[in-house]
Amino acid sequence: MVKQEQELANRPDNTAFTQQRLPAWQPMLSAGIVIPGFVVIGLAFIGIGVALFVTSQSIQVLELDYTGVAPGSECFKCTDPKPTPCVCELTFDIDTLFKGPVFFYYGLANYFQNYRRYGASKDDSQLSGDLDAFKGPDDTCAPYDYDSNDKPIVPCGSIANSMFNDTFKLYQIVNGTKKLVPFDGKGIAWWTDYNVKYRNPSVTPLKDAFNGTVKPLFWPRPAYELDTADPANNGFINQDFLVWMRRAALPDFRKLYRRITEGDYKEGLPAGNYSLEIAYNYPVLSFDGRKKVVFSNVSWMGGKNEFLGIAYLVVGSLCVFMSIVMLIVYAKFKFPEED
Repeated sequence: MVKQEQELANRPDNTAFTQQRLPAWQPMLSAGIVIPGFVVIGLAFIGIGVALFVTSQSIQVLELDYTGVAPGSECFKCTDPKPTPCVCELTFDIDTLFKGPVFFYYGLANYFQNYRRYGASKDDSQLSGDLDAFKGPDDTCAPYDYDSNDKPIVPCGSIANSMFNDTFKLYQIVNGTKKLVPFDGKGIAWWTDYNVKYRNPSVTPLKDAFNGTVKPLFWPRPAYELDTADPANNGFINQDFLVWMRRAALPDFRKLYRRITEGDYKEGLPAGNYSLEIAYNYPVLSFDGRKKVVFSNVSWMGGKNEFLGIAYLVVGSLCVFMSIVMLIVYAKFKFPEED
């Protein structure tokens, strides 16, 4: 009797929802529905694919490799480690207007930012402005947590230590004179990184928060002096630092360096001769890496990406092809020939 009462108590309520008696609709798939459906979906995908592919073809992209591997290349002189910064120069021509806004990227190849230990080698407490983490970095930062004098490194870890530090200046050559093309470096990082994920300590001046710490081993300047021109663009909310800290998923990648949106170049880069001055600081030949710069503009679909349009075209074509196959099969077995 007791057991029966327990079973009754454990039963769900006698409602349409708990007893699964709610009304339901189940489509009856027939040839008259499936075949036209495949045709409509296929034509829609083909239309979207054509639009994406044509738009992607209209996007202008200019890539320049400046690794300096070849002995005759402009930056070959900078490939050997030197105690002082090395500057090399690339010259190139633009035949037609490079429509703006123009996005200027640096690119790295054979660089694996997706390694697990590399990605974990940082201290999130430090990067969120926790002063206690400045004094004792997390063990995940090793071996870039303390220097040889046992002073804590801020910011610690492999990602921060390997931050890209080549710098660029672009000139337009007009009548033999170099005219500086202004770069816009504001807002190149993700909004969530700048406003949520990374924060500076609430200490004024910012330099005082770093007392008793040292900069990463390969950095030329400490975090509070990353941008000497704009004091607000320093510390862990420095735009270049934020761009670098967002790791790439693939070994060949590019990251936004600057935008060209101001002055005489608001509408883009006019046709003419240009010179790119590069402060060559970042070594890549030790791991067979490559470095390049990329000029690109964008459209409503983003940057140049032919794969997306091709993928839509392939899927749409397969849908149309399968609808034709299903129509043939349906006609053959639905209406057999009479003897």
